[in-house]
Amino acid sequence: MKVIDGGVTAAKGFFAASTAAGIKYQDRTDMALLYSPYPCVSAGTFTTNLVKAAPVKWDRAQVDSGEAAQAVVVNAGIANACTGREGMEYCSQTAEAAAQALQIPKESVLVASTGVIGMQLPIDRIKAGICAMAPALSDTREAAENAAKAIMTTDTKKKEAAAEIELGGKTVTVGGMCKGSGMIHPNMCTMLSFVTTDAAISKELLQEALREDVKDTYNMISVDGDTSTNDTVLLLANGQAGNPVITEKNEDYQEFCRALRYVNETLAKKMAGDGEGCTALFEVKVIGAETKEQAVTLSKSIITSNLTKAAIFGHDANWGRILCAMGYSGAEFDPEKVDLYFESAAGKLKIVEDGVALPYSEEEAAKILSEPEVTAVADIKMGSAAATAWGCDLTFDYVKINADYRS
Repeated sequence: MKVIDGGVTAAKGFFAASTAAGIKYQDRTDMALLYSPYPCVSAGTFTTNLVKAAPVKWDRAQVDSGEAAQAVVVNAGIANACTGREGMEYCSQTAEAAAQALQIPKESVLVASTGVIGMQLPIDRIKAGICAMAPALSDTREAAENAAKAIMTTDTKKKEAAAEIELGGKTVTVGGMCKGSGMIHPNMCTMLSFVTTDAAISKELLQEALREDVKDTYNMISVDGDTSTNDTVLLLANGQAGNPVITEKNEDYQEFCRALRYVNETLAKKMAGDGEGCTALFEVKVIGAETKEQAVTLSKSIITSNLTKAAIFGHDANWGRILCAMGYSGAEFDPEKVDLYFESAAGKLKIVEDGVALPYSEEEAAKILSEPEVTAVADIKMGSAAATAWGCDLTFDYVKINADYRS
């Protein structure tokens, strides 16, 4: 696998455009359009929140229908969640406008929204945005980058990733973009992710590959413990790489899954590291577990602990908060066998052995915890299973951002 500089237009036959539609923001772009002139196999995973936004319902119906997909219309600023029949009608009108502009079936258009819950979309601006973007579609690197910027809300940076692999002697590319900074929590975290590939693969295996991959990527991140109403991951495959169609779980399938994992994990970590108001990406590795499920439960409990997140912000090696979070996770383990480490680009430090603090330098620990990416490793010495979760520190700015989010 080769990591490349790219986003949603990295794969052959995918185009992107963006525009300033004035949906909520008045000083930036706020709409993006993805398009493939070649019909795509679609796969998707969606929020587990019982309160689901209209675009989530629309997209899940499209993915489940088996219809080919060719376009995705995304807006930032208004989530189109808790908007009733009117919200669903606006999804339909958005798809119809894109279908007319691109001369494709309405059934092939997916929609996505992110932003404030409860507000109705200004549908006239949405339609005008589509008309502005359709003739501007491009497969350039710049077009992908601008689309990634257009879907941001409280994000502070664009989020993209891409990789190439060889399948059957053909170069296959997987690329993607996402947005997410707040209301992020495991179980499909407000995040939106759009991944494109020119691989030829069956719909069944594409959906399975995505469904399995999100378990170890997007579902292993948390910023604030809030599972959004709009979480959506869409994966489109148009087959333009010309590789032998993947119809079984062979070596080509495994290689495709490897590239998909890289893209999704990279995007997931970028969201965790750009959590609202945060100063550091906080990674937690639980090793030596008896089962994968045990490791997942423990690692998630640590990254969602507000006390632990606050300690990371303060560069304080307060390891008792980590053991505490492990203890109330519901997973069984022996606290008197746990080893804990902190590590970053500044070094690695063992601070606990068999559940008891070791003598260590607070200055060295603070130096390690002052890096923009910090890792805590918990070895519970029960087996060979492991899991990794990603979060961020909890800062004053998180409260400030969310105290006046609607203003």
